[in-house]
Order: sequence, then C-alpha cells, then structure tokens
Amino acid sequence: MSSTLLISDLHLHPAAPEVTEGFLGWLERRARGVDALYILGDFFEAWIGDDLLDHADQDPSGTGKLALRVAAALRRLSDEGTQIYLMHGNRDFLLGHRFAAACGAKLVTDPAVLRFADEPVLLMHGDSLCTRDEAYMTFREQARNQAWQEQVLAMPLADRLQLAAALRQQSGEATSNKAEDIMDVTPEEVVRTMRDYGVTTLIHGHTHRPAVHELEVGDLPARRIVLGDWQPGTGWEIEIGPDGDPTLREIAL
Repeated sequence: MSSTLLISDLHLHPAAPEVTEGFLGWLERRARGVDALYILGDFFEAWIGDDLLDHADQDPSGTGKLALRVAAALRRLSDEGTQIYLMHGNRDFLLGHRFAAACGAKLVTDPAVLRFADEPVLLMHGDSLCTRDEAYMTFREQARNQAWQEQVLAMPLADRLQLAAALRQQSGEATSNKAEDIMDVTPEEVVRTMRDYGVTTLIHGHTHRPAVHELEVGDLPARRIVLGDWQPGTGWEIEIGPDGDPTLREIAL
C-alpha cells in the first residue's frame, strides 16, 4: 500500500544525540518501504555549507560527522526505492545539492504544491507565514538572498562556524523576548497563501505547535496541519495514504 511520510524540525545537532538516534531508528522501523519522505526544513540545528561533508574532521562542532552518518542512512532508504525530498528551513537554509545528492534526495522549493488522490496540498516550512515577526522577516529576506549566501559560503570554515554559533545565540535571545503570538503564523497570511495557491490543505512546521486547524479559504472548508519538533524520545509525523487524507501523529522514538 502506497504512502508518504512528512516530518519537520528535527534540529539535528551533536549536542542532542538522543534525537539523532531516534531519527535513525525511525528510518529503519517506520520509513522503510514508503513511497516518499518529505523533510520540511530545520533538519539540522545549523548548516554552514555542504563542504562540511569533505571536512568533517575539521569541524569541532561535530555536525560534519553527524551529517555523514545521517546522509548514509538516507541513502540506504533511497537505494531501496523511497523518494526523499528536502526543504530548507530557517536553520538550514544553506543546505545544497551536494548534501541532497549524498542522501539520494532532491531539494524541493518552499512552498511546493503536491497532489495526493488528485487533491492539491501545499507544503511549506512555515517561517514565511510568521509575518508579525518583522525582525525575523527582515533576516529571512537577507538569508534567502543568493548573493548573501554566496558571500557566506566563501568564508573560511572556521569563520562560518563562528557565524552559525552567533546566529543561534541571537535567535535564542530574540525568541525569549518575543510575545507568543508574534512567533506563530499570521492567520490572514495563511488564508492569503492558501487562496493564492488554490489549496484547501496546508502542511507546515516551524512553529513547534503541532495541531490540525480548521478554517475557511474563500467559502470552502480548509485545514492547516502543523508538524511538531522532535525531542528526545518523541517526534511527529504526517502520513498520507492512498486516500490522500493526511494523518498527524505523535511518535515514540
């Protein structure tokens, strides 16, 4: 029976080995044999360039060695016939084709419209929907700029590691000072985006607030399904079976 799995916001990092082990176990137990796996952003807590794969021994953070191990596991899944797709998040927007190829995966644009049982479904990371967070939206525009990315990737590895650490610290400090509603999606932006793409189902991550939200787009009933983040012992997935109906579930790792 055909099925597709979607996950998001694993934030893989050497400092959280339980999440990495949980994910690798989930791949073996749950993802083997599925038609497709979509990872909708923030797969890694930070990503400073695909050349980490070549210089893992020079990466004191340990992300390079972790990435090699994860890529090998995804490659095994891909070699068995599962299509794997990676979407950029706000933490790993520098993921490139080199890493995707190592995983046997393809990069997918944000947003992306897929069809399940002939019904269109919009996939997003979700950060672009948080328009009330004006400071973040300004940073997002810079971080997704190709010229800025090329400038960062041209920096020596050590400098990029320092930049990633500084950005993580700034993000943590900023988050602690922001109101909860600012960090959630803007309802009007959700409706506008769904209307523009002609869908009544939206799947995204980013906010770490797993839920199924009922709403209206135009005069049509619609739903917004939010994936949760992964923690030691716990993750979140959406499964879409042959009937095209997405099911959100919490999973034990």
